Amino acid sequence: MSQINIAGDTSGSIAVVAPLVAGSNTITLPASTGTVLTSVSPASDLPSSIKGPTFRASKNSTQSISTSTWTKIQFNVEDWDTNSNYDNATNYRFTPTVAGYYQVDMQIEFNNVSGNYLCSIYKNGSAYITSSFYAGSTGGSTPSAHALIYMNGSTDYIEGYGYTTVTSQSVYNGTATYFNAALVRGA
Repeated sequence: MSQINIAGDTSGSIAVVAPLVAGSNTITLPASTGTVLTSVSPASDLPSSIKGPTFRASKNSTQSISTSTWTKIQFNVEDWDTNSNYDNATNYRFTPTVAGYYQVDMQIEFNNVSGNYLCSIYKNGSAYITSSFYAGSTGGSTPSAHALIYMNGSTDYIEGYGYTTVTSQSVYNGTATYFNAALVRGA
């Protein structure tokens, strides 16, 4: 293994180490300013723009849904929340503190009665993406919505809503009902 050490002006050094593999390896540096290559260890030292906030929430009880009315789903169980950005007690919303693009997924399971079922991811109080599911006479009714959503890291938030044209419906708790988001790219 070959290694080049470059001493700093006042202290510290940089080591360039060639891997123990056959063939040649090349590092190409662009003609621009700023950080080009970094190495951070351990992973807990990564900046939040790289590791980013993520959460997953579910339900521990059923929730009644009014007919033909968009109803906020109370995802009240945090399966995880890496940066304490999900409110599972009052507003049932995710307000990330890191700006960037988030992959957001939501699915809700309704009673298995024939009819129309919808779920929607709301951003800042308005529907951002909606998905519908028509259920026949029997079987599960599980609409799901997925989107890549830009969040500004300060005031933007997302919530999950459900809707049905069928009377006396409930959103079930369990593995088929969930809401999650994860930062996939910083701003």
